[in-house]
Amino acid sequence: MDKLRQRTLTRWLRQSSHQARPWLGITLLLGTLSTLVILGQAYLLARLLHCIIIDHQDKHSLLMGIMGLLLLALLRGLLAWGKEQTAFLGAARVRQGVRRQVLDALQARGPAYLQQKPAGSWASLLLEQVEDLHDFYARYQPQAMLAVIQPLLILLVVFPVNWAAGLILLATAPLIPFFMILTGIGAADANRRNFQALSRLSAHFLDRLKGLATLRRYHRAEAEGAAIAAASEDFRARTMEVLRMAFLSSAVLEFFASVSIAVVAVYFGFSYLDHLNFGDYGRGISLFAGLFVLLLAPDFFLPLRELGTHYHAKAQAIGGADQIEAFLNQPLLQPQQGALPFPASGAVSIEARELEVLSADGQRLLGPLSFSLPAGCRTALIGRTGAGKSSLIQALLGFAPYRGSLRVNGQELAGLEMASWRRQLAWLGQNPRLIHGTLRDNLCLGLGAVDEAAMLDALSQAGALALQQDKGWDYAIGEQAAGLSVGQAQRLALARTLLHSERQTAGLWLLDEPTASLDRLTEQQIMDALAPRLAGPTSLMVSHRPEQLQQAERWLLIEAGQLVADGTPAELATHPAYRRLQANDQETRP
Repeated sequence: MDKLRQRTLTRWLRQSSHQARPWLGITLLLGTLSTLVILGQAYLLARLLHCIIIDHQDKHSLLMGIMGLLLLALLRGLLAWGKEQTAFLGAARVRQGVRRQVLDALQARGPAYLQQKPAGSWASLLLEQVEDLHDFYARYQPQAMLAVIQPLLILLVVFPVNWAAGLILLATAPLIPFFMILTGIGAADANRRNFQALSRLSAHFLDRLKGLATLRRYHRAEAEGAAIAAASEDFRARTMEVLRMAFLSSAVLEFFASVSIAVVAVYFGFSYLDHLNFGDYGRGISLFAGLFVLLLAPDFFLPLRELGTHYHAKAQAIGGADQIEAFLNQPLLQPQQGALPFPASGAVSIEARELEVLSADGQRLLGPLSFSLPAGCRTALIGRTGAGKSSLIQALLGFAPYRGSLRVNGQELAGLEMASWRRQLAWLGQNPRLIHGTLRDNLCLGLGAVDEAAMLDALSQAGALALQQDKGWDYAIGEQAAGLSVGQAQRLALARTLLHSERQTAGLWLLDEPTASLDRLTEQQIMDALAPRLAGPTSLMVSHRPEQLQQAERWLLIEAGQLVADGTPAELATHPAYRRLQANDQETRP
């Protein structure tokens, strides 16, 4: 990673800390008070030892000083605990804010953008990489400020006592940040490579886990297991490289801090032996002065050593922020939406003129094409895989940006308020999206409280009533419809769509391969359940099944992103493009 990129990411990390500013201020205040307590402890301890060793005072006369020393030690512990707590709360606030930004950006870009990367990659971005920002805000950033405040306070006290010791501390202090930066440059690059490896490993593992049944069927489970083991070993090696950098940094900083403290001790030792006679302002070096400075010397370097210890947190945060900052600041096209409400008006008419559906990075996925669908028309959208059929569905759902004109009931879709528009839609896709929850949760998703009779009616129409009778409303469904067969998941998704359309009276049905991967019996049951619902509203169905195509009143045939035919099934049955599509389906059919 070049220096310019590192500076950009560091600036972004600091800008993101505004959410934790109150907690950061409290942390700095507690750290400053802790330094004042350290000064008080060193003064009392040095004074007590001087009185006992040099002045031979009675120990009982020093009882108040000893009690004060114990109270300061207790206060120092409480301040350190409070500093840790406030720093953690501030870092948690920043992590919540960054995660909210990522989720808002994902929601704004829509499901079409999400499908460009595996789910494991998004999970790594939201979980591991956001979590790895924590130590930067909880430890490094507060310590970077305290590493300036605390040594300055100590120097302000040491210089009036002995200017030579103050100069030694002042001269040796820059060595620690200098070597900290040298070791931190390599740690930042190692962390960035480690995060990239983790993202790839997460995506690879999740994808293979989802396809485990297919891998076993084709006897590829062992080979993929070996590939995952190799990727895990590579990630282990990269992690150990990061840890090696962190330990090397700590060892170097401890060495220079120890040498600096030793130089101060040597100075005072030679001064007591009368070999050095400077630094004491002509007053002579007392035992109190030597002990006071030597007690403060470790605490003078302690903030710098802690900063060095936490410097790997900055490198770790830079590595984690690399993909987060790039994602949040990536100039992408987002689906347009206005503020005009869409009134409920029954069946919806659709009119497209020179319509081009675009990807998030501005590439054309479909078009330009022009067509008009009257209200109540049952239309089949056909074409080869990758022709752009699903892109048109995504545009109508409001999840894909477009150029040209796309009007619904005479109103431009980009000018509509999407929430009111989507309430007029009923959508059913080939891969049902079920959440981790109960059967009831998935059926009533987004509807709130629903009457049980209405839920049972929807399940009955979808042919899924046996699912509720066998498993009950509280049956737990896992991620990716875990716990259900493909047919059961599709029936449950259909029941949910039927329930939504019943509550909201959908004027447009969008069906994207609703019976893909289902057997003929299940397909027929689902289509029979859909038939009465598709009689009134407008419908647009993506399908390859001849039985479903014959139920449509109109076909739109798309080839390589272009509309090549538009008409009734009888008109298009002999069209060359449709015959090519039939021939291709027969070749690819198992």
